[in-house]
Amino acid sequence: MPEFQVVGNVDPFLLITLKQGERIYAESDAMVTMDAVLELKGKMSGGFLSSLARRFTTGESFFQESLEANHGEGQALFSPTLPGDIEILDVGLNQYRLNDGAFVAASDGVQINVKSQGVGQALFGGTGGFFIMETSGQGRLAVSGFGTMFGLDVKAGSDVIVDNFHVVAWDRNLNYNISISTSKGGFLSNLMGSVTTGEGVVNRFSGNGKVYVCSRNRNGFLSWIASSMPGAAKKGNSSGVNISRDML
Repeated sequence: MPEFQVVGNVDPFLLITLKQGERIYAESDAMVTMDAVLELKGKMSGGFLSSLARRFTTGESFFQESLEANHGEGQALFSPTLPGDIEILDVGLNQYRLNDGAFVAASDGVQINVKSQGVGQALFGGTGGFFIMETSGQGRLAVSGFGTMFGLDVKAGSDVIVDNFHVVAWDRNLNYNISISTSKGGFLSNLMGSVTTGEGVVNRFSGNGKVYVCSRNRNGFLSWIASSMPGAAKKGNSSGVNISRDML
């Protein structure tokens, strides 16, 4: 089985070592450097329909990179699109569900499938709308999160609540529900609470398993950049704080 290793302390690389005959696949444009003995090809993982579904339902690439060691042992470095940590997961006894943009690379025995989710999760979640990514098979899987990553242990009888846009991956056997508030009020009350606190939607995980979270909110960061662009602020704010047009 290919060897996966995280190297570096800040914005680390994923180092993969392949013995002759081994193969891995990775997100498009993730490869940074590789030994010349390896072969890099474009691949529709799971076939045309699966690749099409993954592209339009979760935002992942239609084509993925397939790296093969057909002529001898070699190494390659990979890097995720956003700066942040990389976590290597063992797929087999444990299967995982992934948030958008979490996938970096996997050994050839791991499949990433598109799975539909409930209407409630689709309406309030940021995990691909009506669809999420789910693993099957056996092997190594590398996922990344924006910023620092941390693994939370969920135990039966002690639910864990996580802001939806900080979720990277979670054990498939965990139960999860998505809502716009942690309170027990009505829909309009919860919606107003979400708007006033700025917390957005949250996931409640229950059961036994692990949830991997990241420290940064990708959507929040992009909104901050947009609000800082020339012409994005309105005059008349005496506090000196730029106000995004999207907030008005």
